[in-house]
Amino acid sequence: MSMLADLVEVVIGVDTHKDTHTAALLDTRTGGVLARATVSADPDGYAELVALAGQHSGLRAWALEGSGGYGAGLARHLADADELVIELDRPVRPARRGGAKSDAIDAERAARDALARTRLAQPKTGPQRAALQARLTARRAAVEASATAQRQLHALVITSPEVVRARFRGQSTRAMLTTATRLRPTTNADVEVFNCLTVLRDLARRVRFLEAEAAEHEKAIRVIVRSWRPDLLQLTGVGPIVAATVLTAWSHPGRCRNDAAFAMLAGAAPIPASSGKTVRYRLNRSGDRQLNRALHTIVLTRLQRDERTRAYADRRRAQGKTDREIKRCLKRYIARDIYRRLETPPQPLDAT
Repeated sequence: MSMLADLVEVVIGVDTHKDTHTAALLDTRTGGVLARATVSADPDGYAELVALAGQHSGLRAWALEGSGGYGAGLARHLADADELVIELDRPVRPARRGGAKSDAIDAERAARDALARTRLAQPKTGPQRAALQARLTARRAAVEASATAQRQLHALVITSPEVVRARFRGQSTRAMLTTATRLRPTTNADVEVFNCLTVLRDLARRVRFLEAEAAEHEKAIRVIVRSWRPDLLQLTGVGPIVAATVLTAWSHPGRCRNDAAFAMLAGAAPIPASSGKTVRYRLNRSGDRQLNRALHTIVLTRLQRDERTRAYADRRRAQGKTDREIKRCLKRYIARDIYRRLETPPQPLDAT
């Protein structure tokens, strides 16, 4: 694969922050710094950076730290201007004790890091992907908050006075929520009992509210997925949440150069760990863990409901593979299948 220095004459490294962005322009032929600038993180600042880059002739590329965070606005601005943007997930930094640190140095380091890479990543783009990301983030927060409230409810019931605890004894979590929602504390009761009942009722109402919020997000996610890539929902084990997670990680055609890169992004590609005569692979704990979790959900569902997957698992089990190893293999196969499907636009329905 061509290195960035073979493609452009100028690389602009940008260290992004909430209120300001600092840029360093490097000449790819000499490695010298052509200019530095710090601008505000707003459209005027973005335009100032583009104007500064325009003062230097030749093809150029932008290397952004945090293109999905503080640099999201600049990344959109550059994409609208048809600029070549390189995403830096984690630029190489020296040890803090032995290396200097400043925004200008980090911007220059981002540009040099991009020049040294042979595999260039594109930022995630697209309004549908951004909409799914927002909905997924909000839903995940609601689900986690709901689970926390349910754990708090269980803990409070255990430590409550017997007169309160007796109302919940032997009930499932859903039944406990129903019971707690119907509580009507009275001030005539003991102060401890009154406050325990009040808090239990409030916790149950919070859980109900968060569950309703999560359901609304999931409904919106389903609508977006159906309008963007409805073909994913036809796959066994792929629901709206799994499909949305896959789409937000994939973003757009060409972002991942092949299925191996997509599997590496998902943390589903085994990493060689051989030495001497020993040939082995180790678990990949890097990558997008939400995407890895989505693949794991597909694997578990297919092991329960898909006959071909169960037959494959039985065959590999007979060869001496453990269930954990079989699941890892299935993740890799599913990653390949989903990647090829994503890179192929869905065929429109025949109107005849």
